[in-house]
Amino acid sequence: MRFDELNESNYMLFAIKFYDNPQAVTKDDFESDLKRIRYIKRLLKRYKNTGELKIHLIMNHLIILFNVFHDAAVPLLFYNLEEELW
Repeated sequence: MRFDELNESNYMLFAIKFYDNPQAVTKDDFESDLKRIRYIKRLLKRYKNTGELKIHLIMNHLIILFNVFHDAAVPLLFYNLEEELW
């Protein structure tokens, strides 16, 4: 399957294909790593709305995200974040 552009139908396959976490043994492990994108999104929205920036927490989520998805973390983030949060 080609992933020229991420959309709703190929998003999960893209994430699964590039997921690389040797310590993950269950589907829940994968889903908890994928949820980090939502946490980042929530923290960025909080910063946009209130001005409160939790840089260490955002960085921790980004580090883990890049460790398990490698270069695929960038398209996953761009797909999930609104353009104003980029």
